[in-house]
Order: sequence, then C-alpha cells, then structure tokens
Amino acid sequence: MIEFIKGFVDDITPEHIVIDHHGLGYQIHAPNPYSYTKSRKEEVVVYTYQHVREDILALYGFPSREEKALFMKLLNVTGIGPKGALAILASGNPSQVIEAIENENDTFLVKFPGVGKKTARQIILDLKGKLGDVAALYAPDLFNHEEVEQTETANHALNEAIEALKVLGYAEREIKKITPSLQKENLSTDQYVKKALQKLLK
Repeated sequence: MIEFIKGFVDDITPEHIVIDHHGLGYQIHAPNPYSYTKSRKEEVVVYTYQHVREDILALYGFPSREEKALFMKLLNVTGIGPKGALAILASGNPSQVIEAIENENDTFLVKFPGVGKKTARQIILDLKGKLGDVAALYAPDLFNHEEVEQTETANHALNEAIEALKVLGYAEREIKKITPSLQKENLSTDQYVKKALQKLLK
C-alpha cells in the first residue's frame, strides 16, 4: 500500500493530477485537482489510497490523512464507489458532510451526484456515530487555501471548472443553471469549482 507520495505537481486535469517523484509520474485522482494549481511545479505531499478491482488499479490522493480517512470510510458504504466518494469530498468541507451524517440530514446528502435517497440513508446508517475519530482530527483552517495568482483568463478557468464538475458526475443541466452567475466572477479554476459546488449544494 502506498501511504503517500512526495513530489512535484507536473500536470493538472479535470480528473487527476500527475506527481513527478524522482522522474516517475504518478497519476492520482483527486476530489478537486485544481486545488493544486497554486502548487504547480512545487513539491507537495499527497496522501494516497490504492484502489484495486479486477481490471482496475488506480491511485486516489488527498491533501491530508484526515480527508483520506473519510474517503475510505465512505467507500465502506454500500452503493458508494471511488467516484461518488470523490464527489462528496470535492466541496472541500468534510465537517459539513460529517454534520449531515450525524444529524441524519439526507436532504443535504442527496445533493451530491450519484447519491439518491436510498444511498443517503445507507450512508447515515453505516457511518453515524463512527466518524468521531476522523472529525476530531480536522483543524479549523484545514481547507482555507490562500488566494493564488490567476494566470489564465477567466473564460478558460471557467471552462476547466465546468469540465471538472462533469467529471465529478454533475449533469449538464445542473451546471447550465449556475453558469450565468459564475460568468460574472473573475476567479481561478479552483475558486470556480468551489463556488460552483457551493451553488450546487444549496
């Protein structure tokens, strides 16, 4: 099992990042790959989970052990696969997810792509009361990323963000509803993704 990979951010796509570790490129699926934009060409530590199924061998990566732990707990829920767990974590606010589970707020959980009423109830059934160890490890400022210098045009950044939302499983009709309000903003791709997720989860 690969616990973590330390290397340089070589590439960022809507679905994954590539970490260059001593000349070997690791393709790692991440909840929001664009959160690594500020670290491009910089050395980072990505905590990884290796997913193995018959014909699939994939790496999933997270900025902290705590987020990785929550991802693994979500995978234990019937009906939740790696893609669904990534979509839930992409909002960048695990504490909100934990609160929804503890308060049995299935209305919040069904807002994530691929999570219907039945799956939401299953998440609550399987995880309620079992997330204390994960929640206790979160620092209040864990996801307060610094502002990054925007090197792309707003239009290009928005297009990248839209592609990232599609990869997470959001339907085109859902994305189209929030696009007009996003077009009024001048943000980085990472910020567009976060802003879009805030709107989609309302």
